[in-house]
Order: sequence, then C-alpha cells, then structure tokens
Amino acid sequence: MSSSTSSCASPASSVGLRPRLAVPAVVLLLLAALLTVLTSGALPGTPAPTARADGPGVGTPYVVTVGDSYISGEAGRWAGSSNSSSSAADALGSTAYWDTPNGEAINRCHRSKSAEVFIGAGTLGKNLACSGAKTATDASGSNFKPGLDFYDDGAGNIGQAKALQQFASSHNVKLVVVSIGGNDFNFADIVATCVANFLYSPSWWKDYCYDDSSVTSNFTSANVNTVRSRIATSFTHLRTAMRNAGYADNAWTLLVQTYPSPIPKASGFRYSQSGYTRQSTGGCGFWDKDADWANNSALPTINNTVKSAISASGLTNTRTLDLASAFNGRRLCESGVGLYEEKGLTSWTQPTAVDKTEWINQIRTVSTCCSNSPYYIQESLHPNYWAQMATRSCVRQAWNGGSPRGGTCSISGTGLVGGEPRMTLQ
Repeated sequence: MSSSTSSCASPASSVGLRPRLAVPAVVLLLLAALLTVLTSGALPGTPAPTARADGPGVGTPYVVTVGDSYISGEAGRWAGSSNSSSSAADALGSTAYWDTPNGEAINRCHRSKSAEVFIGAGTLGKNLACSGAKTATDASGSNFKPGLDFYDDGAGNIGQAKALQQFASSHNVKLVVVSIGGNDFNFADIVATCVANFLYSPSWWKDYCYDDSSVTSNFTSANVNTVRSRIATSFTHLRTAMRNAGYADNAWTLLVQTYPSPIPKASGFRYSQSGYTRQSTGGCGFWDKDADWANNSALPTINNTVKSAISASGLTNTRTLDLASAFNGRRLCESGVGLYEEKGLTSWTQPTAVDKTEWINQIRTVSTCCSNSPYYIQESLHPNYWAQMATRSCVRQAWNGGSPRGGTCSISGTGLVGGEPRMTLQ
C-alpha cells in the first residue's frame, strides 16, 4: 500500500493556480519605508517636524485689553441701579471681578467678566487693564496700579506693557485695545470735587467745580501737552512690547478708544438741581453748569488729547473707537431711564431692563457705600454691565473678522441680541 501523502496533489496545482512565492524580508522592509515617505512627506534621514507653540501668527487669535477702569470692567457687576434692592441689578454677583479661580490677580483692578475684551467671533480675550491705572505704574499705594510701561519690581509686579510682551510671546495677539489718559487728568479727583461742591453749597449760592483751581489746573495748555506726551509714550511702549514679542508692526492692530459721556447736559437730567435729590436719589450730584462743562469742555479735551497722542506716537497700525456718545439716552440720571423702582422693575433679567435702566453706575459716597453693602466707591460713574456688553458689541464690529476698522459706536435699537444691547459702529 502506498503512502497517502505521496499521492495527494498540492491545493494550488489541483485548481490550476500558480504557487505563492515567499517575499524576501528585505523587500518588505523597503516597501514599509516607501509607504512611510509617501504618507509623511518626509525623506529618509529628515528629522520629524515638531509642533509649533502658539505665538506671533500661530494659534487662535487673541484680543488683549490694556489701560484703565473704563476698559478693565469696573462696575461691570451692576446692570443698572436701585436704591431699594442691590439684588435687582446684580448681574454677576460677588465674584464679578475675579480674573483667577480664587480672586483677583491684582487687587482692585476689577477686571470683570462682562469686560469688552471677550468678543468671541473666533477670538479669545485677555484682560490686562487695571482700574485706577495711569500711563505710568504706581506702586506707592496699598494697591498696585500697573501702567503702560515695563515696570518690574522683581517680585511679580509688572507694568502692562511688560505683561503684554510676555503674553504676546506665547499667544497669537492680533488686536490690542487701549483706554488710557483719564486718570492722568485726575478724573476721580475732579468728580469728587464736583460732587462735594454740589453737596456743600446751597442752590442759591452754588459753588461750581468747573472754575476751581484744583480742576482747571488739569486743563491748562501745559498740562494737556504733558498728558498728550505721556499717552503717546504709552502707545510706543505697546509697540515696543509687541516688537520684543516677535511681531512686525503690520501683524497686529492697536484700537484706541475714547471716553464716553457718563452724565447728560443740564437739560437732560430727570432730577432738579434744587435740593439734594440729584445726589441722594440719583447719585449724580453735579450742578447744571458743571454738567454742561463736563460735556462741552472736559470730555472733548480729554478725548482730543487721546486722539492727538496717536499721531504723536508715530504708530501706523492704529484704529480709533469713538465712544463719546455711545451711551447717550442711557446715561446716569438721564431722562427716559431710571432706577429699577422708578421703572416698576424688579430684576435685570426682565426683557425691558436694558432699555429702561441706566448704563452708568451711580456716584457713591461713604454714606451709600462699603459698610454692609456690596458696592465700591471706585465703581462710581463707570460704564456698568449694560454699557460693557454694548462696548463689547462695538469692539467685535471693530475686529471685523480679522480686518480691524475704526468708527463711532452708538445705540441702534432696543432690546438685546445675544445678550448684548443693539449697537452699531459707523
């Protein structure tokens, strides 16, 4: 009997197929190497590419804000005012000014969550501004106030220009928005003088602030020129910061914003200047003549100084955001708007609150602030939650999808769009 194995044909030969040939291992290795080249685009011996870290021109575009309280978000907690219930206007609560998980990075900078920097539209925001900031850093007080310079005490306290440089080196900063100069004109002291003169002089013998020497000294030609020079220098510091971070001048834009009018002219107040109602109820203690001076002289002088500092700085990558009349019709104590209780409203979340309440925070004194209250004196006469969300809309329009433009910001309608007042930039 023959063996069964000797009489069986191979499977290949039984169906007419050619036997498979073994592929040498070296060929397989060469094929694998070729496949790697084709899929990676790299040639043999070429180092593998490394991922580029975010920085100039790389990564999600950032908007960065620098400057003072009119851009940091001061008063951004409050959506209007009420003398009967702070909760009615409390839009953001007690952590409104926290810019870290556990509190403020710099005490009393008041970088609010409603600040204009967070425009979305494919960008991220970084708020480096600080309430109370001047062009130069002030480290002498109880609270550090970083200016638009390169101050560094070696203990972690740095100026805003240096902070911008550090941030921009590792993030793709495309738009820097700045508000600066008001405190170099001693804005807070001027307001305090005007309110004190209103409270401590009778209506039949008015003591105006517009002609007080402590006020007029801020608006002499010599001081205006000095402040213009400081602002221009602060702009050049921002340019230096960006250059040091690796940016060409045409790789980013500086958007310079002016200051808005916070109170109406005399004819626009809803409270008479007689008696104390204008301050005790409205929190807007200005005599009529002082209110007219503030709108007709002081504000234009400050804003013209800011705008002239742009050309004095020599920067060519600037745009201007004009906010001078942005809140007209919604200003503090203005006719047409009012306190929550005056308008029959109980909460900032009610649909008509944005159109019926004020967009500027009341001026508070020690008798209406701080002791057993959630208010800060430094919030006085600042754009509140509504105004900051309105400005955010105009900054987004200025961003213009990455092709920044300037213009004049103004109210364009009633109600909210995406949680923001209806605004236009023209």
